[in-house]
Amino acid sequence: MAPLPAQPETDGSAPPRRRRRPPWHDRRRIVRTLTFWLRPAFAIRVVGRFQSVAGFDRSVALASSALTAVIPLGIIGGAIITSLGGQDIATRVIVRYDLSGAGAEAVHDVFSPASGTTASISIASTLLLMVAVLSFTRAVQRLFEQTLELPPLSVRNSLNWLRWIGTFTLYLVLTGWLHAAIGRGRLELAAALLVAPVTGVFLVWTAWVLTAKRVDWHDFVPFALIAAVATAIYSVGATVYVPHLFTSYAARYGAIGAVFALISMLFCVMVVIVASASVGREVTDELDRIRRGEQPPEDEIRREWDKLLGEVRSQWQSARKHLKRPGDS
Repeated sequence: MAPLPAQPETDGSAPPRRRRRPPWHDRRRIVRTLTFWLRPAFAIRVVGRFQSVAGFDRSVALASSALTAVIPLGIIGGAIITSLGGQDIATRVIVRYDLSGAGAEAVHDVFSPASGTTASISIASTLLLMVAVLSFTRAVQRLFEQTLELPPLSVRNSLNWLRWIGTFTLYLVLTGWLHAAIGRGRLELAAALLVAPVTGVFLVWTAWVLTAKRVDWHDFVPFALIAAVATAIYSVGATVYVPHLFTSYAARYGAIGAVFALISMLFCVMVVIVASASVGREVTDELDRIRRGEQPPEDEIRREWDKLLGEVRSQWQSARKHLKRPGDS
């Protein structure tokens, strides 16, 4: 019988190997990650990107274009839905935001035809609607082109415009149905959570199609994720604030107050979209730098924070000296 191989001698002094904790339990790793993405240099680039596309002016233009498309689309869509036995757009908006009093009356006056008339669909009204919707589509396309610094395509992208309009209509119908079906409770959290992934997918496809697929769709994922989360948060807040907004504007301005409330809502949504596009572009560029090995060293990030905190402390101390009264000790 062959002898067994000799076992290595151990003195028992070697410490047992500790099990390494998963990275998501490493608090320092989480702090470093947050510090990296919230560092001053990155925030300055995001603000610069937002200013380069004239963020607030762009949001006003998008909100105005959306308003000119929403009201006629709502009237014509309401006529079609009513003829099929469903609720008109005015009733859906009133139920969606639990409007009452002057706010409900103003919404009904804006989205419903005048008494004694019908919202018939003619060739002229259809053409006007298409012009309004195409103008809004072109404004959205210019947002992505300016954010990504792409040359404008203008009407050469008309086929993709038509595709986007059809998909956008389906998106509005689907999200409206989700809110009507499961939008229970004061904040409608369940509906917001279900609509968020739908919004994210739609925004990725929107940016990819309206840029004529000149950019890989993966580059739009950061923008879509940020915008989906931000719009979901805004949707939850809107369920609380919008009823007050409609009521106060309607009580002050009458039926036109509903229009003011609508454009205020649309402006907030467009600010979210434009800001998300700016942040998404910088996040994508930063991820590309990391893949190329151009990530800034840890001491550089720490110096940025130390410099910023030092300036904040200096300004705070200076403000305290100016505010301090001469008689104080």
